[in-house]
Amino acid sequence: MIDYRSDTVTRPTPGMLEAMNQAVVGDDVFGEDPTVNRLEKMSAALFGKPSAVFCPSGTMTNQIAIKCHTQPGDEVICDFLSHIYQYEGGGIAFNSGVSVRLINGDKGRITADQVLEAINPIDVHKAITSLVSLENTANRGGGSCYDIHEIQRIREVCTQKSLQLHLDGARIFNALVAKSESPLRYGELFDSISICLSKGLGAPVGSVLIGDTPFIQQARRIRKVFGGGMRQAGSIAAAGIYALENHIARLASDHYHAQLIAAAWEKKSFIGSIYPVETNIIIFEVSNTYTAPQLAVKLKENDILAIAISPRMIRMVVHLDIHELDVERTIDVIGRL
Repeated sequence: MIDYRSDTVTRPTPGMLEAMNQAVVGDDVFGEDPTVNRLEKMSAALFGKPSAVFCPSGTMTNQIAIKCHTQPGDEVICDFLSHIYQYEGGGIAFNSGVSVRLINGDKGRITADQVLEAINPIDVHKAITSLVSLENTANRGGGSCYDIHEIQRIREVCTQKSLQLHLDGARIFNALVAKSESPLRYGELFDSISICLSKGLGAPVGSVLIGDTPFIQQARRIRKVFGGGMRQAGSIAAAGIYALENHIARLASDHYHAQLIAAAWEKKSFIGSIYPVETNIIIFEVSNTYTAPQLAVKLKENDILAIAISPRMIRMVVHLDIHELDVERTIDVIGRL
């Protein structure tokens, strides 16, 4: 099977497995795992922040950040398609007791003007707006990337209105590669950043939450409360270190392969709109001949796995386990449909 369901399906490379096998470990809850400590310092330094904490998942790093930045009864501003709203099990309400102000942005991206309009006035009838969360790249937006200048404008609104700004950077390295941008700039703009190691970077598990030292001290306590404290976690942290050292630049190959596959779909009469392919995600509309679930079944019959994300939309995600021959075979199957 050629598996395009997600970039979470990757398997560790031989070099990554070797790094994991050789990792020096300790008790991370006691702060004594040297490999975890190295990963946290490396991640923080990439974004110019002083501190970081290693967690099992991106959902946990996002949820910890929300809890750190808010009080029960507050409100979080985010796009309607945001992962923190769509795919984290209602955790915003369950874990932090806060509500959400949803914005209908452009393919998962919101603007400074929309943020400003969504901020509640000081009124006892209203929730207190305390946090803005952006997702870059935007998963349900087809891997769309923010314009860094728009993020700067959102930062200015947050500063003026005393709001915190969080980045769900599950695929931030895809955005950085696609836009030729520096992670240090993102560190300047955001109060907290969640990066995922188990998507495009190919590690088997793990995410890192990055921020200022007092914030991470609080985050570490909340990680424990959420059940995210790990003991000899250096073996999986080593995979994250290897990914950061070896798998960032190669993301450009995934982006190129995604564009080739999208171009093949564009030639088919039963395909409607296709989201612009900026990174490694392809989302397209199915019409006439198939429904999206029917097309997904047809692809599976040809040993290709994709996800129908709605009755009319399919998502495919390219990753490091998708090689050039896989792309050629996929394009051939598409051509014969």
